[in-house]
Amino acid sequence: MNLILLGAPGAGKGTQAKFIVEKYGIPQISTGDMLREAVAKGTELGRKAKEFMDQGKLVPDDIVIGIVKERLKQKDCERGFILDGFPRTKAQAEALDKIMEEMGKKIDAVINISVPEEEVVRRIVNRRTCRKCGAIYHLIYDPPKKPGTCDRCEGELYQRDDDREEVVRQRFSVYRKSTEPLIDYYRKRGILYDVDGRKDIGEVKAEILSVLEKIKA
Repeated sequence: MNLILLGAPGAGKGTQAKFIVEKYGIPQISTGDMLREAVAKGTELGRKAKEFMDQGKLVPDDIVIGIVKERLKQKDCERGFILDGFPRTKAQAEALDKIMEEMGKKIDAVINISVPEEEVVRRIVNRRTCRKCGAIYHLIYDPPKKPGTCDRCEGELYQRDDDREEVVRQRFSVYRKSTEPLIDYYRKRGILYDVDGRKDIGEVKAEILSVLEKIKA
């Protein structure tokens, strides 16, 4: 299955993608993770991307599309994949259509996880990341045993620049303006499925897996 997960930052796309990976054995393609890796390594791509990410703006299409195209050609994507964080604009969706056509494939389903802005802000601004091992904690839902310290490696926990409230609200605004048109784009193609992201993680998981089982059948 070739899938797309849609939803605002903090909607839970990454968490649900991991459940799908475990269930169906297909890779999660997260543009956010790939871009952050490039930033951490200090590559030319990473430096360019960081300027946009720190301001809560979308990374330009030419950078993101190039990354995705090369990733989808890798061997582990032959049986399917989950795109998390891409496409984010109609232009990216149209570029993805061309990539898939070239590969002789198609998108089977688009899962739209819907969460209100205030819930998104609450989820993201309380997120903390370990500088040493990259583990992620949440001050409300999944706090470390010792404040400011990673349970796994005792590394320092910090708030990423793009997790600050003003940046999160900017990201949500950009999402609403640029990404929400994708909902109509895929709905018209009959492959969009809406899921209420405010529900318990387990409930969201069950709803998504129910959709995928129908598609697989």
